[in-house]
This record gives sequence, structure tokens and C-alpha cells, in this order.
Amino acid sequence: MAIIDKPSNKTYLIGNWMPSDQTTLANWMRKIIDKAEISHAPLLPSIQNLKDFIESNPKAYMFFNQMFDNTDKKDPPAGLPQVRDYQHMLELFNVIMTHAPDFDETGLVGFPFNAILDWSMATNSGWSAFLDDEINHHLKAMLNEWAVFLKSPESTYVLNEDPRHGWLGEDAKKAMPTFVSDFKCDPAAAHYGFKSWDDFFTREFRQGVRPVAEPDNNSVIINACESSPYRLARNVKLRDNFWIKAQNYALQYMLDNDPLVDKFVGGIIYQAFLSALSYHGWHAPVSGKVIKTKLINGSYYSQALSMGFDPEAPNKSQGYINEVATRALIFIEADEPKIGLMCFMAVGMAEVSTCEIIVYEGQHITKGQEIGMFHFGGSTHCLIFRPEVSLEFDLHGQTPGLDSHNIPINSRIATVK
Repeated sequence: MAIIDKPSNKTYLIGNWMPSDQTTLANWMRKIIDKAEISHAPLLPSIQNLKDFIESNPKAYMFFNQMFDNTDKKDPPAGLPQVRDYQHMLELFNVIMTHAPDFDETGLVGFPFNAILDWSMATNSGWSAFLDDEINHHLKAMLNEWAVFLKSPESTYVLNEDPRHGWLGEDAKKAMPTFVSDFKCDPAAAHYGFKSWDDFFTREFRQGVRPVAEPDNNSVIINACESSPYRLARNVKLRDNFWIKAQNYALQYMLDNDPLVDKFVGGIIYQAFLSALSYHGWHAPVSGKVIKTKLINGSYYSQALSMGFDPEAPNKSQGYINEVATRALIFIEADEPKIGLMCFMAVGMAEVSTCEIIVYEGQHITKGQEIGMFHFGGSTHCLIFRPEVSLEFDLHGQTPGLDSHNIPINSRIATVK
């Protein structure tokens, strides 16, 4: 049986991606709904394709009708403005496609598509729909089309033109007071020199801001992402019931049936989540040789039904999504023989599912070297170790859970005993 360090029972909004103030989300939804009501723009290609698929596929048509029929129209969760049906959903998606997420000091709506689907995700039909491969194929196409906008100069309008809602505005500067000294940017240039929303979110630290802990000591493992500890589990099983409330880890599915999975059975998993305001790159936790890399297509809006309605979905489903969500694997043979083969796994959450690997098989990497990144925001990740590895973790005085806070990237998080 896997041994899991029990997370805190407190309920928090992980990473500030969904508003801590439900009024903020309600106001945001009303704004998007109002825009959709007066918009006469035709559906963008990927959304029109999704509409055609829903209306031509009996299973998808049933799912997308039932998921909205099964939400409470009279008393919607948290009193939010309600999405009426799948046609209304598509109209709201169409509005979002030419918008980048705003900053808001009372709570961020960094997952705009997720906010639209939040309560339908918790229905049985929503759960079934968002696990369907064909539906996820169309959702991926839609998110890829949105990604084109977020990489365009037009997306810079959300950076610093508005003191309240700009990511480089007055309120954001209060939330990120060391931004200029931490990140490569030019405050004298338009948009601080960032050429798009994606350029801003994939920003780099200035030299020396995040020094690598004991760079010459291969026994020290560093934090691979600027992230908060979520869970630490030992004696992890090959297969387990990951969909139940405990959301146990199931290595076979996490690693997509990879032939290397047997080496990790009975081993250790450390999981941590990223914040919306954080750096979004991945750094090598150890020095070693890249044995294999793999990008896995998966779900975007599937949450664990055992969690019930989750206003911050899929935040409370972070254990569950390791097995089903879009993710990236990087297997590393560490220079330290007492570590040996390990795996870094990046997991997309909702629309934050573009995982980019920038290292290649056979490459020797150095501890602290950038190995990839998330686009469009934060997410969650795991470090996976073999059962032969004996580690002493240093979580900087924290208990893993939803109320933890960021440990700086490149900081020591574990040492080989």
C-alpha cells in the first residue's frame, strides 16, 4: 500500500488561477456573457469544428446536452451566472479566443475556458465527455488556436495598459514587487519589452536570481519548478484507484504504459504545483543523461467525480489528473549512482496544457539547466524515484497540501541518504 504524507484539509485556491472572491468570478462571467450577447462574430474555425462534431456525433451531442441540463439553473454554484447550453458555451468560447487573461488583485481568472465549464465538469456527463478522446482532440485544436493569439502582439494589451487589470499595472506590481529585479525585462520599453502574452508568461530569471543549490554535489536534488509542495508518497503502486477521493498514484497510467515503469514500482513521488504569478520553466532536478522524452495527449477538463463540485476544478483533482491529463515525461539517468534513473513529469491543468520539452534523448544535462516549460501559466509536476533510492526531503518547513507556498526553483528539496 502506498504511504502518502497526508495533505492539509484546508481548502485553498491553488495558484490563484481561479478567484478567491466568488464575486470576482461572477462579475467576470457576466462581462463575458454580455459580450457574447452583443457579438455577431461568426464562430472561429476550431469552435465551428467543435460545434459540427457535437451535432454530428450522437455520444457528444448527448454528453453536451446532459452536462448543462444537470446543472442547477435556479441555484447555480456560488450564485454564478449560468451557461445555458452547449450553444451558449460555444458563444462564450468564441469571445474568449481573442482575449488574454486579465490580472485582478481579488482573484485571477487565469483559466477562462475552465471558468465557463467549471460546474458542468462536476456532472456525470461532463466527466464522461471530458475523458473522450475525440472531444479532447477538438478541445486541443481550439486551445491551439487560442495559443496563436496569445503568442501574437495583439495579446500584449493585458500587460500594462490598465492599472487594475494589466499584468504590469499598479496592482500587479504590488503582487509582484520584485518583478523587475527578478526577471529579464526592460521597464523603459513598451510592455517591458515583452512581445506577447506568452512571451511574458515564459519570461526568464535574471542571472543569479535563483542560484543552484550545491551545484557540484550530485547527492543534492533541487526543486525543478518554482512550486508549492502538494504531496509526497512512498511505495507507489503500479496500478491503483486514482479516481477515488484519496486519488492514489498509479504509475502505469502516469507513465503511459512506458516499458521503464517497472523500475519505479514501490518508489517515491513528490508532487508540487505552480502559481499563476510564478516562473513557468522546468529545470533539471539532477545532473545526468536524458534517456527518453515523451509528450502524452490527454484530457483538459476532467476532474475526479469523487471530489464533487469543486469551484476551483481541477485543483482538488491534482492526484487524479496525473493519470489522464496532457503531460510530458523526461527520464534522466542521474550522474549520482545512488539516484540512478528518475523521471520528471509535467502535467497540464485545463487550458494550461502546452508542455514544451527543450532537451533531447542522449543529451547530458546539468542540475539547474532549463529542460522545458509550461505555456500560458502554471500547473503541476512530479519527480518520480525508484524504490532503491533513499531520500531525505527538505520541504522548507512545510507540510505538503493546498495551503503550502512556493519553494524557489533550484533550491534543495532532497538529499540522497
